[in-house]
Amino acid sequence: MEHVDVVVVGAGISGISAGYHLSRLCPDRTFAILEGRHDLGGTWDLFRYPGVRSDSDMHTLGFSFKPWVHEKSIADGPSIMVYLRETVDEFGLGPRIRYGHRVTAAAWSSEQAIWTLTVQRAGDAGPMTLTCGFLLMCAGYYSYRHGHDPHFEGRERFRGRIVHPQAWPEDLDWTGRRVVVVGSGATAMTIVPAMARTAAHVTMVQRSPTYVVARPDVDRVANALGRVLPRRWAYAITRWKNTVMQQIVYRRSRTHPDQLRQQLIDGVKKAVGPDVDVERHFTPSYNPWDQRLCLLPDGDLFAALREGRVSVITDRIEGFTDTGLQLASGQHVDADIVVTATGLEVVSLGEVALSVDGRPVRLSDTWTYKGVAYSDVPNLVSVFGYINASWTLRADLVNEFACRVLNHLWATGTDQVTPRLRPGDAHMEVRPWITGFSAGYLQRIMGDLPRQGDREPWLNPQLLAADRRLIARAPIDDGVLEFRRAPSGRPVGAPAPLPAAGTPKP
Repeated sequence: MEHVDVVVVGAGISGISAGYHLSRLCPDRTFAILEGRHDLGGTWDLFRYPGVRSDSDMHTLGFSFKPWVHEKSIADGPSIMVYLRETVDEFGLGPRIRYGHRVTAAAWSSEQAIWTLTVQRAGDAGPMTLTCGFLLMCAGYYSYRHGHDPHFEGRERFRGRIVHPQAWPEDLDWTGRRVVVVGSGATAMTIVPAMARTAAHVTMVQRSPTYVVARPDVDRVANALGRVLPRRWAYAITRWKNTVMQQIVYRRSRTHPDQLRQQLIDGVKKAVGPDVDVERHFTPSYNPWDQRLCLLPDGDLFAALREGRVSVITDRIEGFTDTGLQLASGQHVDADIVVTATGLEVVSLGEVALSVDGRPVRLSDTWTYKGVAYSDVPNLVSVFGYINASWTLRADLVNEFACRVLNHLWATGTDQVTPRLRPGDAHMEVRPWITGFSAGYLQRIMGDLPRQGDREPWLNPQLLAADRRLIARAPIDDGVLEFRRAPSGRPVGAPAPLPAAGTPKP
């Protein structure tokens, strides 16, 4: 049976970040990146709907170690895939990635200090097992098998076509067609203006409004810096600038929500003009950043509304008819195509079934350790990015932390690290894994996620400044992580290295 020191699950942004940090900070450790799909990229390979793009600027969604040099900072999906492929090639990570390898189960043995993984391989290869000493979960936060697709009465009656953005058909032609997009999140806000370029008309039907903000898709400061400074300097400065701005806006949403709320609504009123009922269609009932803000590059949705190519209806759907949607208000919306942009199906740990010494792990029975690991679950770190900033900012932090843990194990001659509650932690106040965020896609699964406590390190602050202190700067040996040597663990001696990685090509 094959053994590697570290298995990274997933070859999206988080997994590529993990590969880079492992090759740079733990060059003597063997590792493999197991990807269930046939290509890298995760989200950016999966989603193929019209206009698919980042909803954060690429100077913060990009990696800390790989400058984003394209002119547009709000990038389309294909451009992001090019960037990810460049990263994998530049840092020699290609040989580490095994495609068509989906991890379905991971069983930990404290006696041997190893994880035994059950891996389903694509095609006729069949299942296999693989062992590792450390598991780095980078599989994202939603199911790749299907999106969230709620039941609508009469769906089978509709004579047109119904599609979900997560399973976009290549043969779909909406030119000259009447399109209805159900939803008001980032995906809907992207699809609507993109389809409106050639559709007869696009109607966005939403149950409730979402905060939206228009920003240029080009960062003029970044591009100006890029013309006069080395690209790494220009990128670092822009990344710092944009990170600070993200944090300032989020902080204002917590300290002065009414002011920010009015500023956002006033911006929409100015952009769409007097013919759109902003109070009804763009004024949410919650405060800004209680759910993610939707970014409109160059205000594309606003332009489509002004030009009459798009309309918005805020109502409840009673069901489908032969020719469209029947709404609770009595209004009927005619459609040739209905796009159900109704969200993701959130899952934990890439739907991998965990067990420790023969006992299944229920994450809801665990406490989150700094939002990166779980009480009483050894040798596992999990990447979950920010809900209020760019995902990659946290992915880089967590992957660096995992490497620090691995190096501490090496330095101390131990092979197991497990977060353990201290005696005084036993009666902590129980809080949800993420607080202050009401988005339905997370609330649907919150009861299945780890508990958050009321003291460090049993917190998941979802704040970059707090995470820098809690994850990046705090000592590894903190009195909570238990380091020990297994009775029958593998030798601590250096393993045979895989082909060199981590050095950029000239």
